[in-house]
Amino acid sequence: MKKLDAVFLIGIIGAVVFSNFSGVTGTVSKLEKDVLRMHILANSDSAEDQSVKLKVRDRLLECSEEIFGENFSLEDMKKNAGEKLDAINKIAEEVLRENGFSYGSNTEFVNMEFSARKYGELTMPAGNYDAVRITLGEAKGHNWWCVMYPPLCIPAAEEAVSDEERAEEYFDGSEMDMLENPDDYEIRFRCVDIYKSFKEKIKKIF
Repeated sequence: MKKLDAVFLIGIIGAVVFSNFSGVTGTVSKLEKDVLRMHILANSDSAEDQSVKLKVRDRLLECSEEIFGENFSLEDMKKNAGEKLDAINKIAEEVLRENGFSYGSNTEFVNMEFSARKYGELTMPAGNYDAVRITLGEAKGHNWWCVMYPPLCIPAAEEAVSDEERAEEYFDGSEMDMLENPDDYEIRFRCVDIYKSFKEKIKKIF
């Protein structure tokens, strides 16, 4: 009987939560699918390791056209990134050698969990995003990340525009509202997280 009560309860909670917040989860899901990120994890938090992490970042951004191509479509960027992981890793290790570091790097194309991250005036909500992930050495230091698609961290070839202006070219109205006004969604994010956590606990009963 207790199991039936639990199923009934989770059904009621689910109906209430998702009737109010299905739009939020839908927008987050769309953002997760519409974004490609780059994630670089430093060897440690020493000043030297953090400095070389940024040098690796700078070199990769300088080579972004060579790596990702000139056509900034999401599908092309993911395809190019996946095919050029060895080339990306070679660039990272060249920077490490040039700066006297003996440890190496590892580059992967992954789908990984990110917490909510602020990017200029935009805030990318927490979620699971595709990313080019470069780990340096023991990868125990703070990370650096950016949005490769839309090309917010790739140097603009022509006229400089703000992140917000460039983002508006790629995201729809609901996505831009979430990116620009994260505080308006904070309570709804928490409610959905609570529901997901509760659902996982109920699963363990059976």
